[in-house]
Amino acid sequence: MARTPENTARKPLPVREDTREVELPECMPKSEREDEQAPELIRRIMDSPNYRLADEDVDFLNEDEMRGTRLMLDYQKAESLLREQGIAHSIVVFGGTRIPEPSVAWARVERLKAECATCPNDTGLKQKLSIAERVAEKSRYYDVAREFGRIVGAQEGPHGNRLVVVTGGGPGMMEAANRGASESGSRTVGLNINLPREQFPNPYITPDLCFRFRYFALRKLHFLLRARALVVFPGGYGTLDELFETLTLIQTRKIHPVPVILVGEEYWSRAFDIDFLMEEGVIDPEDRDLFWFAEEAQEIWDDILRWYARTGRNLVAPPERRPE
Repeated sequence: MARTPENTARKPLPVREDTREVELPECMPKSEREDEQAPELIRRIMDSPNYRLADEDVDFLNEDEMRGTRLMLDYQKAESLLREQGIAHSIVVFGGTRIPEPSVAWARVERLKAECATCPNDTGLKQKLSIAERVAEKSRYYDVAREFGRIVGAQEGPHGNRLVVVTGGGPGMMEAANRGASESGSRTVGLNINLPREQFPNPYITPDLCFRFRYFALRKLHFLLRARALVVFPGGYGTLDELFETLTLIQTRKIHPVPVILVGEEYWSRAFDIDFLMEEGVIDPEDRDLFWFAEEAQEIWDDILRWYARTGRNLVAPPERRPE
């Protein structure tokens, strides 16, 4: 049939995308006129936790049976946002949260000295002073980490991707590295962890690049997915955990080797005796060479560049194998 103005006019217009002229029956609750109890019954149904959408039901997501989903979400949120932000390469910095900048550390020493002067027989106070003095002596590494962050932050990667500093997001050595990178004008990443007591991120992380993880395992994975080097300052259990995890992954070739630099040979030589482990036969001599020591920021950076030059790899090239 030939098209005419008359039959063309009878063809319907496209329907509206999100509205209707007449609402569907299910879009209108049963009225009080039909059943005076209906509004209250409907309210009770809709207020029930079981009526929530699954992805909006926090109680449901926190159940033990949903751990697999939580693990997936813990991984995927950070992965998606890091890709979206163009973060391709990182220098990971670990270190103790209890080592503040020198002015803060030495001010605490002076306060404790004053307290000891008024209570000379308080052995507990003397111990606190001794520990504070040791922390203050190590606080020089805050300045080293800060300067190293500045050096890394000044490096421009291909396609506009910077070689970003990634830390655990906390205070101390991690704060120093984030701070230095921020001062250089670079974006800088913090991978924080959810703990029973509230943990605050340090203020020098790029706001859109601070992530909070539920699981340590997924946080560790994200530390290494883009890592081009691991720089470890003096620290405690958490620092040792991340260090030995990385050394084990390199030892077993579960990840492609990256340079691992321990800053502060005096500290690390006492924290763990690598030669003792080798002499006892629990590691091989080649495992002794998975890391080395450094003291200053420029030395750390030069060592990283030298390692990549010797391996013939590009510092900002994609890794041959990402961690599983």
